Amino acid sequence: VQLQASGGGLVQAGGSLKLSCVTAEPTFSTYGVAWFRQGAGKEREFVAGVRRSSILYADSVRGRFAISRDDAKRTVSLQMNSLKAEDTGVYYCAADRNLILSTMRNVNAYKNWGQGTLVTVSS
Repeated sequence: VQLQASGGGLVQAGGSLKLSCVTAEPTFSTYGVAWFRQGAGKEREFVAGVRRSSILYADSVRGRFAISRDDAKRTVSLQMNSLKAEDTGVYYCAADRNLILSTMRNVNAYKNWGQGTLVTVSS
């Protein structure tokens, strides 16, 4: 499954960005999808994920970020509001058909990854 992430950029603290993850995979609706991020010198970390009707967020973004999916457009979006400097990093979308809720936060649970899009939040 090929995933194409976009929407990153430079924004001031307190601003907003919307990331998109698009695929041509016709069975995309059966996949769990998540956003991860990786800051400089840091490990890749879970940000938000959606599988069927279940949505999970990292504690650090809950209340500020919102993940949504449009299966007709084969797109998963991440609306990021009230951005902070610590949100800076490369954001990756990931997808897998065999996710269960308990594994959605695990980077190793995903076989398919997009190329990443850079988000820079200036303080």
